[in-house]
Parts: sequence; C-alpha cells; structure tokens
Amino acid sequence: MRVVIAEDLALLRDGLIRLLEANGFEVSAAVDNGPMLLDALTRNRPDVAVVDVRLPPGYTDEGLRTALEARRLVPGLPVLILSQYVEQLYARELLSDRSGGVGYLLKDRVGDVDRFVDAVRQVAAGGTVMDPEVVSQLLTRRSRDEPLAGLTPREREVLALMAEGLSNLAIAARFQVTDKAIGKHTNNIFAKLGLPPCDDHNRRVMAVLTYLQVTPASPE
Repeated sequence: MRVVIAEDLALLRDGLIRLLEANGFEVSAAVDNGPMLLDALTRNRPDVAVVDVRLPPGYTDEGLRTALEARRLVPGLPVLILSQYVEQLYARELLSDRSGGVGYLLKDRVGDVDRFVDAVRQVAAGGTVMDPEVVSQLLTRRSRDEPLAGLTPREREVLALMAEGLSNLAIAARFQVTDKAIGKHTNNIFAKLGLPPCDDHNRRVMAVLTYLQVTPASPE
C-alpha cells in the first residue's frame, strides 16, 4: 500500500516514515511543503496521503488546502489529515466531499500506533475516520446558530450575491453604492466567518461555501 507523507518537522516526518514502513506501507514520497505535496499526490497517485495541516510557506492551512486541491485533480484520493488543532471550515469542506476516504486526527493520536495505523488503512480503503475532538468542535460550531448569525442584514445580502457569482463591482451597482463600500462589507464578512487574511479569491470561495452549507436551497 503506497502512501505519501507531508510533514514539515523532520523528526516527525522521519518517525512517520519508519512507523508506516514497519507496518507494511510503502512510502512513495515524503515532503515538507504544499507545492511539493501537490506534485507528489498528482504524480504518484498513492493509495492514501497522510498530511499535516500546517505546511510551508505560510504555516497556516496549506496542507489541508493542498489536499483538497489534489482531490479535485484526482477524484477520490484518500486523505488522512493530521493537525494540532481543528481547522473547522476546511474540515467541513473535506468531509462534505463524499468521493474517497477521508480522515482527520489530532497529532497526539499518532502515539497510539495501532490506532493510527488502523486509521490509515481505513482511509485507504475508502472509510472515514474522525477524531472525537474534531467531531465535538464541529458539532459545537453547528449548534451556535451557524456562523452567519453574526452578519448584519446587508452583509447577508452581499454574501448571497457573492454566492450568485457577482463581483464586488456588480454588487455595488446593484445597491447603487461604491465598490469601496462593498469591499468593507466583504472584509467584515471574512472576519466574522473566521477566514484569516490570505488570497482574497480563496476567502471569497470559502465564504460562499459557508453560506451554501447553512442556507436551504430554494425550491424549483
């Protein structure tokens, strides 16, 4: 069973290699950053990928975002995410993709070797493995009247138009206000949805995904 590992800490990366090889896995690549991970996953097409959330160059969520991009390029690619914390928004996107195995474990679970190896095998076989703490945090967030609850009525209107594919300029024309005014609304939306500063296009996509996840579809 071939596996690709993505971990920026050399000692942990080496430990994962030794652990998995000792349990019958073939490590086809072990990388320490997002661009190399995407290349390794699309080129090697492993049976499963074990990916750290935080990778260079940004050390935020590059690993998870790269895994999501790889699954778009290689549908059904099994991915097991390792993290020191729960990145809720991207975790939701990963879990909402029903094609292929997925898993999300906190790093301290690696210490239980049998459980960790079993999780890797389950994900490779197309199963879903969720850390109890991840489940707890996702359910807690879901019970808080959803992230849209903190938005003002105008911010909700702007987000709804974003979901329709309108640009800031088009939204400004719709409301007969300046593009700068809409820019302020979108920045407030990003902040309230907990989307950290990064590529604005990516934040826009994630804001729309959040909106679509919690807004019922209109009847035909």
